[in-house]
Amino acid sequence: MPSVAPKGRGRGRRTIAEINMVPFIDVMLVLLIIFMVTAPLISPSVINLPTVGKAAKAPDRIIQVTIDKNEDLELREGNTKQAATLRNLAPQVQSMLQAPGGSGADTPVIIAADKGVKYETVVKVMDTLQRAGVQRVGLSVQTTP
Repeated sequence: MPSVAPKGRGRGRRTIAEINMVPFIDVMLVLLIIFMVTAPLISPSVINLPTVGKAAKAPDRIIQVTIDKNEDLELREGNTKQAATLRNLAPQVQSMLQAPGGSGADTPVIIAADKGVKYETVVKVMDTLQRAGVQRVGLSVQTTP
């Protein structure tokens, strides 16, 4: 007589299809402790920034383009001031550079902008001056004591 297996015996043992999380948690805790111990020992990297040196001789003549917080432009040379727009900035600067008593195209043009002015406006002024053929364009900065 053949033996018959009881019903339900094969169904009682199922394989567990779950991931055991305990080893994963153990590894993560060990890595966390390693990072917590080594983090204070790592020194932050040092970035060498360029420094501004003083020129041997200050230029005799400087043209300053001032941009106020309303993005209005003003040209200054010595004691003279002129209002300007971005459209007529290049011809005005060229006429100042070619004025008698100056060093011509070698005269530096300094851009002084208010802290609240968009960077885009400063770049547009700088681009306008460089396209007009101004060789020396610089930015004016305020040093903190």
